[in-house]
Amino acid sequence: MAAEQPGTDTDGTPARDAGGRTVEQLAGLPRLGPRYALALLPGRAGGGTLPERELALSELRVDAANLAAYARVCGFPLDGTLPVTYPQVLAFGPQIRLMTEPGFPVRLPGLVHLRQRIRQHRAIGADEPLELRVHAENLRAHPRGALVDLVAEVSTSDGPAWQARSSYLSRGGSAPDPTGADEPEPADLEAPLSARWQLAGDTGRRYASVSGDVNPIHLHSLTARLFGFRGAIAHGMWTAARCVSTLTGRLPDAYDVDVVFRKPVVLPTGVDLHTARTPTGWALTLRGGPDRDRVHLVMSVTGITTG
Repeated sequence: MAAEQPGTDTDGTPARDAGGRTVEQLAGLPRLGPRYALALLPGRAGGGTLPERELALSELRVDAANLAAYARVCGFPLDGTLPVTYPQVLAFGPQIRLMTEPGFPVRLPGLVHLRQRIRQHRAIGADEPLELRVHAENLRAHPRGALVDLVAEVSTSDGPAWQARSSYLSRGGSAPDPTGADEPEPADLEAPLSARWQLAGDTGRRYASVSGDVNPIHLHSLTARLFGFRGAIAHGMWTAARCVSTLTGRLPDAYDVDVVFRKPVVLPTGVDLHTARTPTGWALTLRGGPDRDRVHLVMSVTGITTG
């Protein structure tokens, strides 16, 4: 596990981000295996507020071999830029580090990834040095428990290039009432069939090997059943990456990806991808089940104007 230390301003006081959070500099990306093991210990969650701090990592370089393996597993080409979902792989370790510290108000075991929103301001070169920052915010009540957002930002030498908001549900958790309405979810549109995939039973293990996300619910049917699943389930971020990769060559440099995860993909299985153009970009729906009527995810991809 990487060590971290608080940053300081020029006057020696702790550095703070724009939201007033204390900024702590990581020495490297945390290893996730020990973090998941730590999360299983009792008493790791407590309190009712989110930590007022941000984890940061400067001069981060992408490992070329890992990027190539990720592209192969998720269906992206190697074109000298980062796939739009790849920076989330970099952000995930620091986010887990934050969520597994004592006092974090929700426990990691049982968290459900409900939604992922990504904004890419421009394509990021695979060899660019990056600055990564993550923090937690917006703990609020949900009909099924408590929701919390893990926010990530990746900057390059010319400023912010990528941002993401990962929304997690803690079933049965408690939190204050939300202070405002969330953004509308992508619509589940009737769209033509664009791809049909047969997903192997080792899909979760293959994605875990390139993402570092070794959550046991994704690795083997036996460990998944311990957490209440019928079998190993595909990572939500793998399904999102695999779907958006089908739009390669048809997207602008700057765009938003908004994906809502509905029913888990229990492996092995067959799934159908439905894709349609919209006035602002693309709509995608991934379906499965015996009659291919079970919605696994709904996604919108929308071009944006940057200034």
